[in-house]
Amino acid sequence: MSIAAPPFNPSISSPFTVYHGETVPAERAISSLHLINGEHFSGAERVQQLLGQRLPDFGVAANFVCLKPGKFPKLCGLKSDCVRSIGMKSRLDLSIVHRIAAYAEETQSDVLHAHTPRTAMIASLVAKRCALPWVYHVHSPAARDSTRAVVNRVNDWVETYLLRNADHIITVSKSLRREMLSRGHSRNKITAVANGVAEQPSIDPMARLEQQHWKLGMVALVRPRKGIEVLLRAIAMLAIPKIRGQQDRITLDVIGGFETPEYESSVRDLIYRLDLGRIVNLRGFTKDVPAVMRTFDAMVLPSLFGEGMPMVVLEALACGVPVIATRVEGTPEVIRHGQEGLLARPQDAESLSQAIQVFISDRTAWSRMSHLAVQRQRYGFSDIQMAERTARVYRKLLQRFP
Repeated sequence: MSIAAPPFNPSISSPFTVYHGETVPAERAISSLHLINGEHFSGAERVQQLLGQRLPDFGVAANFVCLKPGKFPKLCGLKSDCVRSIGMKSRLDLSIVHRIAAYAEETQSDVLHAHTPRTAMIASLVAKRCALPWVYHVHSPAARDSTRAVVNRVNDWVETYLLRNADHIITVSKSLRREMLSRGHSRNKITAVANGVAEQPSIDPMARLEQQHWKLGMVALVRPRKGIEVLLRAIAMLAIPKIRGQQDRITLDVIGGFETPEYESSVRDLIYRLDLGRIVNLRGFTKDVPAVMRTFDAMVLPSLFGEGMPMVVLEALACGVPVIATRVEGTPEVIRHGQEGLLARPQDAESLSQAIQVFISDRTAWSRMSHLAVQRQRYGFSDIQMAERTARVYRKLLQRFP
């Protein structure tokens, strides 16, 4: 049994979107050109993919340029003539500016949309050459995007410097909007547009009420800031007797590739040292995240920092799967503690272990969380709402660029 979706009403204002000025009607078709890295296919790329699919519903053509060779062109599912790879030879390779400017003219682009510090640098130069406005999309805090301090500082400096020339800034959460305001950007220049995902068939929680086994899942591009080591230690702390037949009462499936082979090796070593080999399964990358998500009883995201608004959290809610996550930046804007899931302190294995213990203690409470999860996503975090609000930003901006 899946929960029926409520009708979408674009006139309903969400508390997760901040608008300034008047609503701008969709008067004419416009064209957007998105500059992305394209190397991976994780949360930010899912946002880009869904914008590519949904913006045309609001009169906005969406084309993409990938500046790094990678997974996006193969996995995004967009028409091949809408995605072009124009790779940079190095971080400071500016020779591609004229090629992207030519592509912007070819696609009759009205607005450029950059999604990373690297693409912001190129977008600012293309915008100047083509006399186009450009928008910057903040998916996560550049200063806390990784555990590599030098890279973080460089990206943060580049982002801060370039955004002085951006015509508008979109943040994926209210917390990121506050951060941009604290850095001195004008509030009239920033719009918070919450991430959104498509509706999905949801699980039937009633069918699992008598189930004793709990299947936890973690979906991520697995890298240090995602906190998998904390999760593994939290599971090792659990005092859970085995169920009949000597089966483990919980298992954890980790879905997604690792950032580097070296990091994967260190995680596998920790699994071995904690004696979790029978419980933890590293499943690797999958194209069909919703299908895998529906096999979970909970999606666990133990992030240490750097989450704007995690797409995997929204995808879990869409499937009716409650979430156990950490109180990191935009995550608490989605998950209300005790309603759609549970929140633990970041970088705290004991806090996370306690949250998991509470979660698996009551199937009836879990069932309520599952129902609330679906409603939370469909009313407040849909791909339709995300695209409509992004299109609104474009149209408002283009009023200043006739």
